[in-house]
Amino acid sequence: MDLTDDYSAAGFGVRLGAGRSTALLVVDVCRAYLEPTSPLYAGVEAACASVARLVHAARAAGVPVVWTRVRYDPDAGLVFHRKVPSLSVFGGELGDFPSGVAPEPGEQVVVKDHASAFFGTTLAADLRTAGVDTVVVTGFSTSGCVRASALDALQHDFVPLVVRDACGDRDPRPHEAALFDLDQKYADVVGEDEVLALWAAQTGVA
Repeated sequence: MDLTDDYSAAGFGVRLGAGRSTALLVVDVCRAYLEPTSPLYAGVEAACASVARLVHAARAAGVPVVWTRVRYDPDAGLVFHRKVPSLSVFGGELGDFPSGVAPEPGEQVVVKDHASAFFGTTLAADLRTAGVDTVVVTGFSTSGCVRASALDALQHDFVPLVVRDACGDRDPRPHEAALFDLDQKYADVVGEDEVLALWAAQTGVA
């Protein structure tokens, strides 16, 4: 039996659909994943370009854009940092946003110590205060912080829409595995065009 058919027969893969109010979550789009000299370089330039288009469209449609960045404290002694020592690059310039894909004044930047944008932050409360019920998730890496953030969005009772085109990983195998798992259990995996069409329909902005 085909893998997707097998999961469907077991009751997985139900589509959630977008709610009434979305926010765009940009997870860890930073120089560490885009500069070839970085140990975390992932070759995700095409995904970054998709993120940039979604950010532009969200701003035009009045959809709130929320960014995350990693805080690296060498003295914190976090288990996560012990597990992945290369996270130390976030303590320098490689942790900065890339040119052309960065927050504008007034946009929320969530500073996080762990994989999920929600863990140990005020993000869930902030989104609820803003009336958001659906989180459009983009960024890096698909199998890491994107997956963790989408899962936590669901666990905080938001609908997660993970944008396939706007996520990336250092290898297509964990990328595709994470997207499959998310789509079957925790999120709707959608295309960039679907999100753009959703915003156009909700706001009348083409």
